[in-house]
Amino acid sequence: MKLIRFGVLGQEKPGVLINGERKDLSSVFNDWDKDFFNTNGLKKLDECLKNMAVYPNVDKSERWGACVARPGKVICIGLNYSDHAEESGMAIPKEPIIFQKGSNTVVGPYDDIIIPRNSEKTDWEVELGVIVGKDTKYLNSIEEAKGCIAGYCTSHDVSERAFQLERGGQWTKGKSCDNFNPLGPYLVTTDEINDVQNLNMKLTVNGVQKQKGNTGYMIFDVYRVIHHLSQFMTLEAGDIINTGTPPGVGLGFNPPQYLKENDIVELEIEGLGSQKQTCVNAF
Repeated sequence: MKLIRFGVLGQEKPGVLINGERKDLSSVFNDWDKDFFNTNGLKKLDECLKNMAVYPNVDKSERWGACVARPGKVICIGLNYSDHAEESGMAIPKEPIIFQKGSNTVVGPYDDIIIPRNSEKTDWEVELGVIVGKDTKYLNSIEEAKGCIAGYCTSHDVSERAFQLERGGQWTKGKSCDNFNPLGPYLVTTDEINDVQNLNMKLTVNGVQKQKGNTGYMIFDVYRVIHHLSQFMTLEAGDIINTGTPPGVGLGFNPPQYLKENDIVELEIEGLGSQKQTCVNAF
């Protein structure tokens, strides 16, 4: 299944993508949120798919929203690709590097990237997003993590490097600016992904390829990350985990390259769909 959301920012409705058509399921479900995932919502949705003709199509003009409702947490894993760690000149981590983004950074896949005031180092990062499928803590094994995932999506972990690295060492303030996490266009349920550790990913700026990678280069794979996180915090249904980025970020170029007003960023992960954003300056 491919779960989508649509409509005005803050008023999105739930739907699915079937044969290239967006279907409106707001008559049956409130939203793709914590309650939906925690009450076996995916199974109920699967039943609805047997008779999709009764549900209306979403008008093509409707905005694409983030593929899940505003999460309780956006948890990120830093330096989780061996080739990205190499380009950054940093040692391979011995255990996952964890930080968080503000949950209000999550926006639609085609919404603008807002370059914050006083920013000169806004950067791009294509990432595999993992949507937590049920409240989870203290997993006993890595294998258990497989049953805790609702699905996967394309995620854009936009970063402001000066805020992140030059302003007291607090990564959160370089990661939590408005619109710094476009998500979607859809959540793909786990049954549609044969091998989550073998997905190609890419990102271009103004048509020039910057990032090219594969999830097989993760230092800590998806299941290991979930198991690890569960030892330190409760993962709630609907939470988003950004699992790291491949090489080719702006910071890694010599000299570094950063986003500016009117730049166009496009990104894609195999099987999970593509995004496109225009960069605008904050008011």
